[in-house]
Amino acid sequence: MKKIKTLLVATLAFAATGFAGEALSPEVKAKVEAKIASLKAWGSEAVIVKATKESAANPAAKDMTQDKWKGLTVIDPTVRGFTQNPAAVWVKGHKDPAVSEMFISNAAGTKVAFLAKPSGWSHKGKPKHDVPMTGKTWIGDAEMDESTGQKQVQVAFPVLDAGKPIGSIVVGLAISKL
Repeated sequence: MKKIKTLLVATLAFAATGFAGEALSPEVKAKVEAKIASLKAWGSEAVIVKATKESAANPAAKDMTQDKWKGLTVIDPTVRGFTQNPAAVWVKGHKDPAVSEMFISNAAGTKVAFLAKPSGWSHKGKPKHDVPMTGKTWIGDAEMDESTGQKQVQVAFPVLDAGKPIGSIVVGLAISKL
């Protein structure tokens, strides 16, 4: 019971900060949209397209579930494989300080690559994955990210192979660094 009360107090304190689902101001939204314009090119980079196609054909973690994923540590070999593959290495070399997180998913919503372990194994069924799979860009609300501890906004856009969406890229943008 004490754990539940502590969690409830923490949740209420978090909500009181104004970071939970806060709409973007027009000036921040303009900065986010400008950033998206440069990031969208990542979705057509050969190394990212190749990794996404290979992941769809031969998933790195075939029997992974959300529950198993949550139990893995950041040093687990499976997790480390996603941070050290060619797509992740490419992103690390091309990101700027405004990028607080990034993960690539294949069409099934499961992970292809990332900078740091995201909270979920699959984002299928969520707008951050499903909207890019229609070829469109998605912009979330400002929030305090649980994995980075930064006020950020997530944006997502498709991985494109010959103009067809084959996956999604979700990028967290640190609002203070835009």
